[in-house]
Amino acid sequence: MDRRKFLGGALAATAAVSTIGVLRGFAADAPTGAVPKRKIKLGVIGCGSRGHWIANLFQQNGGYDLHAIADYFPEVADKRGAELGVDAARRFSTLSGYKRVLESGVEAVALEVPPYFFAEHARAAVDAGLHVYVAKPVASDVPGCLAIQAAASDATKKQKSFFVDYQLPTDPANLEVFQRISTPGFGKVAQLETVGICGGFPDPEKTANLESRLQKLIWVNDVAMGCDYLGNYDIHAIDAALWVAGRRPIAASGSSRVCRPNAHGDSHDVCSVVFEYSDGLVHNHFGQALKNYLPDTLTCRVYGQTGNALLTYWGQAQFKSYDDGYKGTVDNLYEAGVVRNIETFHQLVTTGNFKNENVKRAVDGALACVLGREAAARNQRLTMDQLINENKRLEVDLTGLKT
Repeated sequence: MDRRKFLGGALAATAAVSTIGVLRGFAADAPTGAVPKRKIKLGVIGCGSRGHWIANLFQQNGGYDLHAIADYFPEVADKRGAELGVDAARRFSTLSGYKRVLESGVEAVALEVPPYFFAEHARAAVDAGLHVYVAKPVASDVPGCLAIQAAASDATKKQKSFFVDYQLPTDPANLEVFQRISTPGFGKVAQLETVGICGGFPDPEKTANLESRLQKLIWVNDVAMGCDYLGNYDIHAIDAALWVAGRRPIAASGSSRVCRPNAHGDSHDVCSVVFEYSDGLVHNHFGQALKNYLPDTLTCRVYGQTGNALLTYWGQAQFKSYDDGYKGTVDNLYEAGVVRNIETFHQLVTTGNFKNENVKRAVDGALACVLGREAAARNQRLTMDQLINENKRLEVDLTGLKT
């Protein structure tokens, strides 16, 4: 083997090992015999449509005992609790309901609330000595991102798992493409192009307090609650770009606007951002959340010197170089990716793997989205150092909510 091929293989192995080992290895190597899994006593915080759905998937896994739930709305907590078989005494509500879950005797919690609350809930869970499974984005501002990073670090010190639920990197076709990107035939990665297109979410007129926006994904329309459309939806594509790049961007510039009819939240639904990396890698991002009949899209196209590749949430992942080609269908990723992640989380907890390796990229991805969001909203170039030094906290007015 000549030096070029050896280095290519070594780079591929290094780039892939942590992601593949954590996100695929545990699920693939999980025992398939008749020995029942150890049950992890679980609490689910946030039982709206996705929270309820994911609670069902945890139950179907067979390795979890759904012990307690919480939702801001008492009627939701009671209805979901009854459907999931949770004792009425362990169905909690209001803003402080999550504290009751932490005190209920659970070993682990799954956080499915708006991102604004993740840092507070995750810190409390880690302080209580619990394992944490959290949705994305991990925060909507820099202080929240840094708080998640610190909480995950403390979880490792306490020998607890802290896992962030990203689905795209778990798909076998995407993994196959990712492994081939670092081969010699692809050449050096020259450019990344990410796209996030969706039809948006309901954005009704605001009421006397925030209560009406804590449901039905309405909160995605509010920057402080949901991290903007770029940070809440497009982040899947941004995460794929950071997966390939192996690092976060150092600067961003761009433009964005609010273009949906009758908007009441401040999230921008149209954006164009250019991210810069330390070695000159160029990353262009296009985002749109309008009901204009475009198909939902979450993709990361990778351009090499002598090849190109496509990582995707739907459709076909693709790879083409001068000496290789591959196409593979990404199948049912929204559900299948969560199923894989739930199994991985179980394996991490029960095998004592507390390295919490996927948190760093999750934090970097959220910071990248905050960077892109702020640069585009200000219509100026902004560096990551400037953003972090600003350390701007986004506040939400919780006045009038049930505590």
